[in-house]
Amino acid sequence: MDISNNWKDYEILDMANGEKLERWGDIFLIRPDPQIIWNKKTNPELWKKAHAIYNRSKQGGGAWTYQKQLPKAWTLNYRDLTFQIKPMGFKHTGLFPEQAVNWDWMTQKVKQEKREIKVLNLFAYTGGATVSLLKAGASVCHVDSSKGMVAWAKENVMASGLQEKKIRYIVEDVVKFVNREIRRGNTYDAIVMDPPSYGRGANGEVWQFEQSIADLISLCMKLLSNNPVFFLINSYTTGISAKVLENLLRVNIKELIGGKFSSGEIGLPMTNSKLVLPCGIYGRWEK
Repeated sequence: MDISNNWKDYEILDMANGEKLERWGDIFLIRPDPQIIWNKKTNPELWKKAHAIYNRSKQGGGAWTYQKQLPKAWTLNYRDLTFQIKPMGFKHTGLFPEQAVNWDWMTQKVKQEKREIKVLNLFAYTGGATVSLLKAGASVCHVDSSKGMVAWAKENVMASGLQEKKIRYIVEDVVKFVNREIRRGNTYDAIVMDPPSYGRGANGEVWQFEQSIADLISLCMKLLSNNPVFFLINSYTTGISAKVLENLLRVNIKELIGGKFSSGEIGLPMTNSKLVLPCGIYGRWEK
């Protein structure tokens, strides 16, 4: 497992009873996580520090309960990157700290090239990967079907002082955009995607991971340049193995000479503990 252990502004302080106690800068949050199936708290007193708790509803969804005054938004730093954090519906904060593992990997690949790498970021959300890629010197096409998430990504780019870098923001269904780019003859040196398990595009297009991912990867092969650098798929879809993501890349990138395939889990460590929380999977190809 690749563990995201280079954070200073974020940490998991404790985990038990289906919940994790996290520190986001100076803010303490309690959020649910289905992987936490043990009952014993390591540091019971720390849980009293929580500013807010996200409680799931038996009818679906849930809501935040605020125990202390909480700002509407605050910033979080990772290395030399800055992100806007905001409590959202369905427990999210706009950032997945475990993804720092992938940010570091992509940053290394971009910097090794000694040239401008053109990257396509699909299902790009609030732009964690986009910000790290811009900082590394890549140009990025940021695509997400949610106007609100793309606006948030712009905030993150500005917070990191990267607004003058080469970036395109696209609010559109990912599959429609990829097909249009193919028709235009556009190509990219690297592709990143973090597809949801289920979702709807800007105009109601239905996305289901198991039924849709193979066709999307096949389409994306037509967008790779003659000198591609990497292809990364990240997923949180329950029941899908990391090896499946690697296999999807292997059957589609077989025509490319050389390169390396890999896959694995990513996780977050608990402070002062040997416990690690599994947080998703990835499949990678690199030249």
